[in-house]
Amino acid sequence: MSSPEEKKKRKRMSTTKKKKPTPQSTPNPSLPDDLLLSCFARVSRLYYPTLSLVSKTFQSILASPELYKTRSSLGRKESCLYVCLLSDPDPIPRWYTLCRKPDRTLTTNGDTMKLKKKKKKSSGYVLAKLPTPHSGPANWSGLVTLGSDIYNFGGSEEPSSSVLILDSRSNTWREGPSMLVKRNYPVAVVLDGKIYVAGGCIDCSSFSDWMEVFDPKKQTWELVPGPGAEICGCEYLSNSAGVDGKVYIFGGDNGLAYRPKEGQWERVGWEMDTDWPWFSFAVIDNVLCNYIEGGFRWYDTNARLWKGLKGVKGLPKFPRYRARLADYGGKMAVLWERVLASTGFKDKLVLCAVIALERRNNDEELWGKVEWHDTVLTVPKSFVVDFALATTV
Repeated sequence: MSSPEEKKKRKRMSTTKKKKPTPQSTPNPSLPDDLLLSCFARVSRLYYPTLSLVSKTFQSILASPELYKTRSSLGRKESCLYVCLLSDPDPIPRWYTLCRKPDRTLTTNGDTMKLKKKKKKSSGYVLAKLPTPHSGPANWSGLVTLGSDIYNFGGSEEPSSSVLILDSRSNTWREGPSMLVKRNYPVAVVLDGKIYVAGGCIDCSSFSDWMEVFDPKKQTWELVPGPGAEICGCEYLSNSAGVDGKVYIFGGDNGLAYRPKEGQWERVGWEMDTDWPWFSFAVIDNVLCNYIEGGFRWYDTNARLWKGLKGVKGLPKFPRYRARLADYGGKMAVLWERVLASTGFKDKLVLCAVIALERRNNDEELWGKVEWHDTVLTVPKSFVVDFALATTV
């Protein structure tokens, strides 16, 4: 038989086994800012909107100039897609940027929950709203990108010489050097590192104020000699693009091209303006592309005719002339909308596709391959995608 002392000893040992000490959690020490900056510089910009939600420290570092100096030294430049949405009657646009969804893999008791195979695999992309609102109306015809900046020129209700610039590194707006001429709904074109803004002036009859050019290195504006009486209806221009070293502009009864190196204007045949929708076009890697009902096209400047983009498969149909195109690092980004029936047609889906482009057959053919397409945002029915464009940071 056990003695009383032995019984007490066994009881204490049994209690000790049942009550295992809980390991105390040691809080993670804060990482130094310079180490965080070095880590963030190596991460794709697609993850920045999600990382900025972690803390104010993260948000500050992700918007700092030092981060982009480090990224530049590491050769980490990439394209960032921005989308402008409008909601009638609110004139102030809402800006979004494409980002990656955070990893939301659920776990239960340490085991990963497997999704049903029948469920469509998500692309992992969404549109994140910028925290800084636009300070004024945006004009789709007067929006262009140059480097890491998005420029918005002129007024929408009345002529203005204002220039607003969105810095895509910090996602904040600032005022740029004012134009020499007040303009209303001007067109803007980027060519060889400079920005050409035309039309929309109060009185264009003399053509002396018809176009001006902005040099971002000097931060100065300069008037460009106008085309003279060769063009009619210059107060309102429909389309413009910078291709093959020329500024193409269409409006009134004529199409014109300006050659900056020679300082000369020339007429352009209307075959280029045929089937060139006002909204559904973009210059992608020096190729003018558009979308009309039936598919994508590109303009062959050598043959002077529109050709169909070949090879694009797997995309759903989208509304005629309502697609928004953008040069997304040499690829074609396409944005469109679809009303959501499951909510009683009160909401709308914003969808996005990215198409890689390739020249073939001695540059006589342009082929496209859909890399991904998916729903990236759900908004009320009143919202429309007004513009899409990409910066390089």
